[in-house]
Parts: sequence; C-alpha cells; structure tokens
Amino acid sequence: MTTEEARFDVRQDSRHEDLADDVRGRAGLWEWERIEQLLAVAVPGTVYDPDTDVVVQAELAAEAAAAAAREAELREAARIAARADELQALRELGTLEQTEPRDGDETVRDELTHRAGGYVQADVDAWLAHALAAHLGHYRDPAARETAAGLLPPPLLTHAALLTELSRLVPDADVDQLAFAARLATTEPEATGALAVFLARARS
Repeated sequence: MTTEEARFDVRQDSRHEDLADDVRGRAGLWEWERIEQLLAVAVPGTVYDPDTDVVVQAELAAEAAAAAAREAELREAARIAARADELQALRELGTLEQTEPRDGDETVRDELTHRAGGYVQADVDAWLAHALAAHLGHYRDPAARETAAGLLPPPLLTHAALLTELSRLVPDADVDQLAFAARLATTEPEATGALAVFLARARS
C-alpha cells in the first residue's frame, strides 16, 4: 500500500458512519506519511528498512517490555497462589507455627485473606507477628523487617512489637503463653502499640 492508497481508504471510511472513527486507518496513513518524510530527507535511492527506523524499533522494544512485564506478573501470581496453597495445607496439618516465613509472604497473606472473603486470618497474622518479633525466616534481614512494616496491617505490627518486648522480659515464654498479645493487638491496636513503646522505654 502507498500513501495515496492509505489516504483513499481514510476518505472512503469517512463516508461511512460506522467507519468514520476508525483510528487504525488514520494511524496507517500517518505512518505512511512519516515514512515518506524519512525517505524525502534520506540519500536518494534509500530503501526504507524498519530495522533502522528508530520509531519502529522503539515501538517493538516497548511491546517486548510490556510482554515481559505481563509474563512476570503471571509468574508472580502463580507463585503467590502456590505459596498460599502451601500455607493453607500447613494450617490444616497444624504445623504452620513451625514454618519459617519467606520473602513475599506478606502478599501471600493478602491472597489468603482474599480467598476467605476479606476476613482476617487470625492464625496467619499471629504466625507472621511471631516470626517478625523473633526474626525468623527472611525477617532475619533488617531490610525485610522494614519492608514488612509498610506491607502488613497496624494490628499485626503492634502485635509483633508487643511480642518483642514481652519476650525480652520473659525470654523463656512460649507462643501459647503470649496468646493474649494477639487479642490486645486486635481489639486495641493503638493501646497495644503504646504498651510496647512503654515496655521498651522501661527496659532501656
């Protein structure tokens, strides 16, 4: 197709109401006009080559980047779903508390909450709070703990903060003995946070 043919098609489409707003025809015309302008300023005899057309190459690169991003999103969604299935199985086996969290489990928590219709998964939150307080799994890394502070809800974070201070007061206390901390954090998150700060000040 030539530029004149593209212009003819656009004119023909404009005469039909159902085709008057066809942006593809106009885009094709603009593209032909752009190529004509490129050749007009090129060395005489130059043959158009899309491989050397920076606009075409930029479009191809953008399409490739978008495809790669979509593929990465699909892989991440599959990873989250698989990890959520794993944690659900561990819950049913009663061994979730013996499992160390992994990088990305904050997002998996959101997936489990979504699957439950938006209800907070108290046992999962308690597990993450304990792991955060005890620096288990990927929470051994201070950067991971800092990242978690921006991803996890305030009640869970205040629960972890209170567990941290209580475990320092009573180092040999087990999870069951500190179960009240979760109830405090759920019902009175602000007060629980204040209590954790107070205990930290008293300790220092």
